[in-house]
Amino acid sequence: MIDQNCTDRFQTRHHRRSIRIKGYDYSQVGAYFVTICTHNRACLFGEVVAGEMRLNDAGRIVHGVWNDLPNHYPYVELDAFVVMPNHVHGIIIIVGAGLKPAPTITTGLKPAPTAKHGLPEIVRAFKTFSSRHINELRGTPGLPVWQRNYYEHIIRNEDSLNRIRQYIFHNPARWTWDRENPEATAPEPEVIWRY
Repeated sequence: MIDQNCTDRFQTRHHRRSIRIKGYDYSQVGAYFVTICTHNRACLFGEVVAGEMRLNDAGRIVHGVWNDLPNHYPYVELDAFVVMPNHVHGIIIIVGAGLKPAPTITTGLKPAPTAKHGLPEIVRAFKTFSSRHINELRGTPGLPVWQRNYYEHIIRNEDSLNRIRQYIFHNPARWTWDRENPEATAPEPEVIWRY
């Protein structure tokens, strides 16, 4: 006989709450802002000096793997992107299976054409490929590079897209206040891309 209390404790302990919008199809055409952090927020990819990000070898791997994503997912276009010491910010645009029209921004949660793989698969591939190459570089096979989840935001209009682009572009200059910076000297000013 199965102990129900034991089963409930196991399911509670091993069930992670999804941060995705319930019922939303993340393979539909649209633009997505993603933030992916390193495991334990470790600064692995270089350093910010005088407001500019200086990538080390691991950071260059991350940059290269990101830029290679459209070669594996032909319905993906990449927009603004930055590698920070312990996280990345980027915009992924899903344009449709095999189609390359001008990027369109979703206007809400209405159904749109879908691609073969959605955002979770694209992020998973990015994390897997970059982890493999970084661990080869470090001689640490199987060591986690990335945290298990990631943050995403559905970009709903051109105004939001442009604010997020600016946020990504200026992220290295804001590193002193970045909440991901383990040595931040002051709280991060209010995030402007959300308005």
